[in-house]
Amino acid sequence: MIDIIKVSNNSDLREFVMFQFELYKGSKYWVPPIIEHEINSFNKDLNPNLKNADVELYLASKNDKIVGTIGVIINWYEVKEQKTSKIRFGWFDFIDDFEVSKVLLDKVVESGNKNKLKYIEGPMGFSNLDKVGVLTSGFEIIGTMITTYNHSYYVNHYEKYGLTSEKNFHEKTFMFKEIDTDYYEKMSRVVKTRNKLNEVHFTSTREVMKRTNDMFDLFNKSYAKLSSFVKINQEQKEFMKEKYIKFINPEYIKFVENENKEIVAFAIIMPSFAKALQKMNGKLFPFGFLNLLWAKKFNKDVTLYLIGIDPNYQKLGVTAIIFNSFIQTLKGKGIQICRRTPELTDNISVDKIWKNFNPKLIKTRSTYKLDLN
Repeated sequence: MIDIIKVSNNSDLREFVMFQFELYKGSKYWVPPIIEHEINSFNKDLNPNLKNADVELYLASKNDKIVGTIGVIINWYEVKEQKTSKIRFGWFDFIDDFEVSKVLLDKVVESGNKNKLKYIEGPMGFSNLDKVGVLTSGFEIIGTMITTYNHSYYVNHYEKYGLTSEKNFHEKTFMFKEIDTDYYEKMSRVVKTRNKLNEVHFTSTREVMKRTNDMFDLFNKSYAKLSSFVKINQEQKEFMKEKYIKFINPEYIKFVENENKEIVAFAIIMPSFAKALQKMNGKLFPFGFLNLLWAKKFNKDVTLYLIGIDPNYQKLGVTAIIFNSFIQTLKGKGIQICRRTPELTDNISVDKIWKNFNPKLIKTRSTYKLDLN
């Protein structure tokens, strides 16, 4: 018999967060989150994403042992403002026992029907900047700081329950040595001169922080046309600064601005923190943070985290400026592999940006959907 426990105190929450450490113990491909950060992400006083959301967390127990978890999320901005009648689920982990996954998904369906919503979809987090999708291929390739990992049996459980694939994502890599550096240097000069544009370089995190709000405003503008996009508000911007931006080498953040000093494009890459996080096993202290500091400065692999271009500039070749700027920064650092974060397979405009880099598909993932009665 499977018992369902609603998370109601700090002890339950810690069990919820720690279950994945047990489920993936010894995995060479799973990247552990920082435990403190993961716990804090469910604190309404610390995570602004929770202020417009209802979240319920559940544990599944069998023979007095935790065997699964799920988070049930209603993003009320999405429901009320965007008229998307959806209930989200995430943090969905379970042993290979359909009875376990079923009772957990039943809680999502139950909440969706109670709130008169039309369908469930997941796995996903609170917003568009959270981890998304169940892994469907690439199980033997290490993950990243900003993606989830799961066992290969997960999809079978989703489909057995009646869920169907909704949004599909792919992750690709390319080798830095294969980039035609002369081409992008030449194209960058042409595009800058023709459109009166300039790149912006940073040497300190403090400089970056002064313009981060403008960057996130451009992010909202860049992706506004995507049907699934939920814009980020000011509080969420502040949260993202603390959660991600401060970890990034400021040299790895690039802006392009017009003659009025307005940002028209940006891109962020991150050193790969995957192996550092594996060594830390969720703990920042006493010495875990040293692994992060080392990775920030010396890692030879990078992850392309975010890119945004003002719609009015998307057909002007602005990416050549961004790419050349990164090339000049990275070429003396011995960078070997560049990895892209999950991108929607139907976001053709973004995929075309990378066509000259000879990208290789390494992982696919999907969200799954079920219509409610």
